Amino acid sequence: MTHWWVDRPGELEQLVETLATEPSIALDTEFHRERTYHARLALVQVAWRRADGGTNIALIDAQAIDLRSLAPILRGEATIVMHAASQDLEVLAGACGVLPRTLFDTQVAAGFAGYSNPSLAALVHGVLGVRLPKGDRLADWLRRPLDAEQLDYAAADVAHLLPVHDWLVARLEADGRTDWARDECAELLRRAAVPRDPDEAWWKLKEARQLRGRSIGVAQAVAAWRERRASETDQPVRFVLPDLALVGIAHRPPADVDELRRVRGLDERHLRAGAAKEILAAVAEGLEMPRERLRLPPAGEVDRELRPAVGLISAWVGQLGRTLGIDTTLLATRADIEALLRGVEDARLTTGWRAEVLGEDIRHLVAGRAAIAFDGNGRLVLEDR
Repeated sequence: MTHWWVDRPGELEQLVETLATEPSIALDTEFHRERTYHARLALVQVAWRRADGGTNIALIDAQAIDLRSLAPILRGEATIVMHAASQDLEVLAGACGVLPRTLFDTQVAAGFAGYSNPSLAALVHGVLGVRLPKGDRLADWLRRPLDAEQLDYAAADVAHLLPVHDWLVARLEADGRTDWARDECAELLRRAAVPRDPDEAWWKLKEARQLRGRSIGVAQAVAAWRERRASETDQPVRFVLPDLALVGIAHRPPADVDELRRVRGLDERHLRAGAAKEILAAVAEGLEMPRERLRLPPAGEVDRELRPAVGLISAWVGQLGRTLGIDTTLLATRADIEALLRGVEDARLTTGWRAEVLGEDIRHLVAGRAAIAFDGNGRLVLEDR
C-alpha cells in the first residue's frame, strides 16, 4: 500500500501545510504502554483525499519528530476521523499538547447505524466490502525499521476511514441522527480533556465497593500515592503496588514497616527508594481523612420499590435498540438507568437526545403513567396507561 514515510521535521512541516485546507482527515496511532505509565507513541497514521478521489497516506515516525507541529491541524477546521478514539485521544494530547477540535469517531457513529461496537475490520468489510490485512497483535511498533507487513497494516488502518465516514454521514443524515452522533463524539473529547484525578484512582479496585469505614480513606490515599508515583517514575501502577497489596493495606492498615512487609502481595522491590515510608505516610493520611475529603464513586442504591424496574427497563431498552437499529449501549447502560431512577441531576438520560428518545418514557413508566407489554409478536412496547 503506497504511503509517505515522514521522519524529518521539514517533511512534517510540508505535511502540515498540505493538510491545512483539508475538510476531513483520517488519523490513527500505534503506541505501547505495557511497561510504562505514559504511552510511548510509535507512529501516527494520517490519510486525506486525492483530487482523483483516491487516498493519500502518510506514516509519521513519532520517535523521530516532535509531534507538537501537528497541533494546528488538530485544532483547525478539519474534521478528524478516527475509530475507537478514546485511547488515541489520550496519547495525542500527550504528544501534541492538544485534542482535535472536531472529532468523528466511526465506531460511535456506526452504533447509530445498527452496528454494535464494531471493530474497524468488521466495519470496513460491512460498509465497503473490503477486508483489511491481518496484523500481528504483538508487533513491536517501537522497533526500527518497521517491516513491510507492519507498514501495510498501519496504512490500512486509515486507508478506508474517509469512505466509511462518508457512508456513515449519509446514513445518519437519512435517519435524522447526525446530531446524536455529533453529541457523542463531543462527549468523547470532553472526557479526554479531563485529567485523571489521583483521588479517584481507588475506584478501579474490584473490591472498592466492599470497603467500609476508615478503609475507604486508606484506599483513597494509598491509591492516590500509587498513581502519582507511577506517573513520576513512568511505570505501570501494578509495578508500584499490586492491587492485592493495596486492598490488604486498606483492610488492615499497617502501623510500621514490619507490618507492611507482612502484607500479602508486597515484595521488597515495592518498598525500595523510600516507597515504604511514603506508603506508611499515605496510610496515616487515610486513617485521619475527614469525611468531606472522601471521593466516593458515583453509586448508590435504587429505592427498594424501584429495583424491579431496572431489569424491566433494561429489557425494554434492548428491544428499543433493536427496533431503532441503534447499539443498545449507546442508548442506555444499566448504570444510566439506575442514575435516572436515583434522581441524579446530570444523569445521561435527563438531557439531549436520550431524554427525548427514552428518558421521558422511563419517567412516565415509573410514575405509573405508562406500562411495558408484549405486542403479540414477541416484542416489548411501552404503552400509555
